[in-house]
Amino acid sequence: MALNNFLDVLVFSFSITMPIFLILVLGVVLYRIRIINDNFIDVASKLVFNVTLPALLFISISKTDLSSNTHFSLVIYAMVAVTLSYFILDFILSIWEPDKADRAVLVQGAFRSNMGIIGLAYCVNAYGDEVFSVASAYLGGVTVLFNILSVIGLNRALGGETNIKGILKGIAKNPLIIAILAAFLSSLTGFTLPQTLHKAGDYFAQMTLPLALLCAGASLSFKSLKSGMLGALMASVGKLIFIPFALTLGGYLLGFRGMELGVLFLMSSAPTASASYIMVRAMNGNSALAANIIVITTIASLISTSIGVTLLRSFNLI
Repeated sequence: MALNNFLDVLVFSFSITMPIFLILVLGVVLYRIRIINDNFIDVASKLVFNVTLPALLFISISKTDLSSNTHFSLVIYAMVAVTLSYFILDFILSIWEPDKADRAVLVQGAFRSNMGIIGLAYCVNAYGDEVFSVASAYLGGVTVLFNILSVIGLNRALGGETNIKGILKGIAKNPLIIAILAAFLSSLTGFTLPQTLHKAGDYFAQMTLPLALLCAGASLSFKSLKSGMLGALMASVGKLIFIPFALTLGGYLLGFRGMELGVLFLMSSAPTASASYIMVRAMNGNSALAANIIVITTIASLISTSIGVTLLRSFNLI
């Protein structure tokens, strides 16, 4: 009986990670055989970030009943925990990496999760569409924090200006945050889209995760792995072990259970966000190091997340 239960848990954990792994691999294969190219990745990524992902979040949140079922305490806890984790990682890595420019890249790679694509896909695979009431609030709050911490950390280390006005402007223009806020207002005021528009938006939103994961797979560059592996491995351990363990343990001690604890673990165990590479490259930092962290965490996250889900599920915590 115990073996059957364990196998059920194992099947559940792989049902979360395997579909994502398969689409990532498909993205790699399609890129290698030149069915998709760099131009496709660039255009599709912009389409996902600016249009389809905001549409997915808006449609999903606006049809969710945001009453007592939406626990904003989880978002507040996550934002406090992520901030503390950022400073702890900065302190630990300052001992190991004396170069402040590379250290900023390592810290960002270790704390900034790819929540909007892979984290959200993990959550949907685990809980279905009902997860959006919890996952979207989490995504909105923590995305704002990621942007603030990343801009401050990289500017401080790479010699740029830490312009608060610029950070706030960037956050205010972020399509994901605009869509989440608009959806919350829509849900709270009782405004509903006409059925035809809602259905059209739903079709559009359904493109998001497959298209985003294909682009993520096609973007993986294994050539960059030849240099700076040790630092990338350190940041990857921080991203896939320290962050999920610390955030989930804290959430457990505060009494979060079920879907909330599941969202906390799945969002925090997602690999490093590709936005970290874009920011580092734009600021003339060590972009090869940033790319290494993304490649390692994207592949290893599938294994570490499966193990984490298996453990949490076996104790009936998620």
